[in-house]
Amino acid sequence: MSTLVLERKPQREEEARRRFVVQEHHARQLHWDFRLELDGVLKSWAVPKEPPLRPNVRRLAVEVEDHPLSYIDFEGIIAEGQYGAGTVKIWDRGTYVMEDRKPEKMVFFLNGEKMRGGYVLLRFKEEGQWLLFKRKD
Repeated sequence: MSTLVLERKPQREEEARRRFVVQEHHARQLHWDFRLELDGVLKSWAVPKEPPLRPNVRRLAVEVEDHPLSYIDFEGIIAEGQYGAGTVKIWDRGTYVMEDRKPEKMVFFLNGEKMRGGYVLLRFKEEGQWLLFKRKD
């Protein structure tokens, strides 16, 4: 009798380790743009306060429009009269691994310069509003 062994196919490297960026955005209101490379775009959230660097710190993250992947390295000034006018600088960047993804919750591990470890984005009932926090690993 032969035994069939099913093995999980390893993810391609580009699927397993994607990029993320956090851009400090001095617009009408200072906020941080948290962006994950996902589905061929940068999925994006505006975070009104500095993103959490330790557990037990929770931040509102408001989902905004997707951005093209080319925006991941953007730093500079967006001219007055343009959407998002103001100064943008990279606050953190690195790679991440998505551990679990559901419509209402994303669990991922960040490997950035500042943000390192397990994080969660949890969707509120209100449209486009999420909670961003660092897990206790």
